[in-house]
Amino acid sequence: MTHPVKGIDHIVLLVSDLDASAKRFAALGFTLSPRGTHSPHMGSANYTIILQDDYFELLGMIAETPRNASKREALAKNGEGMSSIACRIGDAHAARTALAELGIATSEVMDFSRPLPLPDGSTGTAAFAVTTFEPREVPTGEMFMCQHKTRDMVWRPELMTHANGAIALAGIVVASASPEDTARAFARLYAAGRVQGADNKFSVTTGEKSASITCMTPATITEYYTGMDAEKILHGAFAALQIAVDDIAKTQAHLQSKSIGFTKSNTGKSVFVSPADAGGTLMEFIQR
Repeated sequence: MTHPVKGIDHIVLLVSDLDASAKRFAALGFTLSPRGTHSPHMGSANYTIILQDDYFELLGMIAETPRNASKREALAKNGEGMSSIACRIGDAHAARTALAELGIATSEVMDFSRPLPLPDGSTGTAAFAVTTFEPREVPTGEMFMCQHKTRDMVWRPELMTHANGAIALAGIVVASASPEDTARAFARLYAAGRVQGADNKFSVTTGEKSASITCMTPATITEYYTGMDAEKILHGAFAALQIAVDDIAKTQAHLQSKSIGFTKSNTGKSVFVSPADAGGTLMEFIQR
């Protein structure tokens, strides 16, 4: 059976105050979608930041439901931050069947939607079907697969240009005491999953035009992100979200215009901002 998972579709940042977080990300230079409210059984709402081939979302809980109990628990335990990786698939039911034949367990498929205000004053509907990897299959955090039933309602042209020059998800950084083992555990969840690296840093290729997953020891991460509070970086399942930009000088100029502090990496090709300025997740902007 062909492996159905073709890459990383989007990233979920779980936040306590959705509208306050939206203001912070707008200040970072991102264009945000209108606020969307999911189907009632989800008990959640979001803002999306749409890039060329992928995106990330700010997700907040607006009602207590059985479906979002784990997310409310995660917020209470770990605070805000990156909580989930959503993977690219075609049909969710077919993907679940194919993964079962590969010995990878997933949840039942769930359908949901959200209305989306459009520039002409009308309202569209963004519809999805998802299936979640069982916790034992995932090395850290939550991972699920997302079928887009209405792609044109997500990748809206008016949402894809950003003042900070953002164009794509570049990578996810994960802290692990055994980074090679963790990388291999991630790799088996992707059709193109390949591991390369050495010593304390191993990267996973996840697919074409898809962000990588880089697993490093906690010490390696804190050394790279110099000046950042280790507890704030390593408090949750994922350590950092990397965003590719078309012009790092433009990114820096925008951050300076908004009086947002940033640190230049030792590579000279990226800058990063603290979790306090990015929804509890250290965010690194990388020159493509």
